Parts: sequence; C-alpha cells; structure tokens
Amino acid sequence: MKRNRKVKILATLGPASSDEAMIEKLHLAGADLFRINMSHASHDVMRSLIQRIRAVESRVGRPIGILADLQGPKLRVGKFADTKVDLVAGQTFTLDNNEAPGDNNRVFLPHPEILEAVKPGDRLLIDDGKLHLRAEKCDGKSIVTTVVSGTKISDRKGISLPDTLLGVGVLTDKDRVDLDAVLATNEVDWVALSFVQRPEDLVEVRKIAGNRVGLMSKIEKPQAVERIEEIIALSDALMVARGDLGVEMPLEAVPGIQKQLTRACRKAGKPVVVATQMLESMISAAVPTRAEVSDVATAVFEGADAIMLSAESASGDYPVEAVSTMASIASTVEQDPYYSNIIYAQRPQPEATGADAISLAARQIAETLGLTAIVTYTSSGTTGLRAARERPQVPIIALSPIVQTARRLSVVWGLHCVVTGDASDQDDMVNRACRIVVDEGFGQPGNRIIISAGVPLGTPGATNMVRIAYIGSDGQSGV
Repeated sequence: MKRNRKVKILATLGPASSDEAMIEKLHLAGADLFRINMSHASHDVMRSLIQRIRAVESRVGRPIGILADLQGPKLRVGKFADTKVDLVAGQTFTLDNNEAPGDNNRVFLPHPEILEAVKPGDRLLIDDGKLHLRAEKCDGKSIVTTVVSGTKISDRKGISLPDTLLGVGVLTDKDRVDLDAVLATNEVDWVALSFVQRPEDLVEVRKIAGNRVGLMSKIEKPQAVERIEEIIALSDALMVARGDLGVEMPLEAVPGIQKQLTRACRKAGKPVVVATQMLESMISAAVPTRAEVSDVATAVFEGADAIMLSAESASGDYPVEAVSTMASIASTVEQDPYYSNIIYAQRPQPEATGADAISLAARQIAETLGLTAIVTYTSSGTTGLRAARERPQVPIIALSPIVQTARRLSVVWGLHCVVTGDASDQDDMVNRACRIVVDEGFGQPGNRIIISAGVPLGTPGATNMVRIAYIGSDGQSGV
C-alpha cells in the first residue's frame, strides 16, 4: 500500500479503537504505527492489541510498527480531609511526610525523593500548573512554600517540578513490570520512556532491553532539554511530548523547543515524533480548528519523522476522521512549493562515514538524473535511517530481510519498507529492487532507480556501494 506522503502517523489505541476492524480502518486511513499507552492498558489488553495489530498487518501485507509507552513516575499530592481546599495568593502552604489528611495549611506528599531534592526558590506546579507554589524552606521532611498563583487544590493532583532534578531513575516499579511484559511478547518495536531527565536515565532501560526494542525518549522536562545532545546520542528516537513540556516550561517557549529538537534529531539521523493536542478538538468534533491544522502543518514543514494522535484516536468520537484529516494535511503540505525549500535549507552536513557518503551520493544522483526511486538494502536499519536523513525528493524503498527492522523503520520519514529475502548476488539485488519498485507502485518499465547496499551482501552496517539500474520491459528485472 503506497502512501502519498513522507511524514508518518502514529495513532494511539484505546476504547474507541481497540477492535481489529477499527485498527484496520485506522491503518487504511493513514496510521503507519500504533501506540499502546501503558498508563491505561493492562498486560492482557496490551497482548490483545498486539495480536490484533499483527492480524491486520498480515492481512494488508505491510509492516506495522508498535510502540509501548511506559507510564513513568506519576507524582501526586495526598488527600484532604474535605477533598479540596481553597488557598489565597501569598499564604504559606506546606507539603510534608505526615500522612494525615490535608487542610488549607498543609498536605501529605508521598514522594520522599521530592522532599529531599527541592531547594528554596524552586517552583512546584500543581494540577497542570493551575496552582503555582514557590519553595521557601526545605529540610528533607517538609517543603514550606508560598502560594504564587491559583486558589484551589484537591485530592491526588499531579505535581510538576520544572526547577528540580530528582535523584530517581526513569523507571518505576510498575514500569519495570510493564517493560518485562512488553519484551516478553517479542512483538513490540519501540518503547517510549516518560519524564527522561538525563542521559543516565536511559542506561538502566538499555541494560534490560538491549537492542530488542528501540528506545524513544519523551522530552517533557526542562532538564532533558538542557542535556538534549547527550540524550539523543543514547536514544534511538525522540518524542516531543508537548503536554507536560508546556506545563514545566513557559508555553511560548514550546514551539521553539519543538524546532530545536526536530533539527537536532535530523542532524543526528534519529527519528523524532511530535505529539500532544495536534487535533485535540477532533475528540468531539468531526473537523479540526484552523489553528490545529496549522500546528500539524508546522511539524510537517519542520521535517518531523512522525506526528501523533493521542485521545483523538484512542477515545474520541471520530478516530478514523482524525487519522484521515492528519494524513490529508501532511500530504497537502508536502506538495506545497515552500515545503522543499524549507526541508532542503535545513539539510545537515554528512558525517565522515561511508554510510553517510553513500546516502548523500544516492540522493544527489537521484535528484540530478531524475530517477524514480532510491532503493536501500538494510538489515539493521542504519542504511534506511541515513537515506531518510537526506530527505530526498524521490521515494525511498527500504528492503530488509528482517521483519522487525521493517517494523521499526515504520516511524522514519519517507521510508516505504518491504520485507524481502537477502539478495544472493548483485544481479539478484538489481532484479529484486526493480521488481519491488514496480510491484509497490513506484515505477514502471523503462524507469531508472538507484540502489544502495553493502558488499558483501547481507552484512549489517556495511553500506559501501551505489548502482543505477533500468527497470526491464517485463517489470521483473533490471540492467
């Protein structure tokens, strides 16, 4: 199934989209991979969703990626004697280790790591920033704060700490159990890590997961933005999680950070997903707002690898319409005359590696000669990633003998992934590439393509050759 766009769509599954028929509708409407939110999905639900996705994959004959999104640390205040209390700006309010129900002077904070880490002057944002507190006195057992703004607080509201680096890792006990369950399926391609603060947060997860899944770091804290280059180096992909990022940082800073992260990932050749509230109004409306259309378009213009739907596809009233709308916006933007100018103006310099030199050459040759497609043979996925980093004008067909590689690459800009056996020799490599280009609808007899691969064939990470081929008159061979 040929897509008429290069940016990918990541759709979240949930109550509105959990049955197999709906998953297939979402895929046909444009979803290239699916997100399972482990904050809400039990292990049984996760396994059932995976089974249904793979059934759809088998039926449509296209590799479909699966991302499991771990919940991460959920920091919340305790309960109040009267469920909620009213506060006044300027008053003193204390968070402490006393488990007694709270009142309008204090509340229990069941997170000793916060009590130990917060310093005077740090901000504490409650209920998505509706209540703003400033720490005045901290002794490791309590935090005496001043109410800066906001007038209410109630049971179990979330707490954000934009100025505080917590001394705990990214994995909670629940996350470790969920990660084990995800890995045991051998069917999940990506794991998203919530509330990453520093590169060290990825080390524990990498030790557990190895290379069995790709690690996608969700950037939603200022501390992560400050060390983004190091985090990118240890991650396989990033997600710009604008929801919590917009709570912990000024809202007006988020668009600039989105651009910064998108460009940093493209420079590194790592996929980047833009997420949260992209078509939020389509949870309950059949059409998006003009501002939402512009928001999606901005992410596409910036060259993001994928754009994500959350509640729109998981629990909204119009999941299929949300996916098809997003696909339509992306396709239209990619046809805009300004699109190629913006994309190519941001083209990063190639790194001093054989793979980058070959990918650069393939793109330049394809565009100079007006070739029909770039075909890459990739076992590990690296060749496909480097080809996509170039953002060529012509389609990229990524051929892999490993289905897991093809599924993982489903999040990458511009890659049309096909699972096929390793070529036996260079003649087979050319014939196979030409045949697949025709079969997949990207070319016809007489067209020319360019092929990049590694010799000897089937050697991971050994991209060292390019070859131009004509598609034969039978559409099944090349010269």
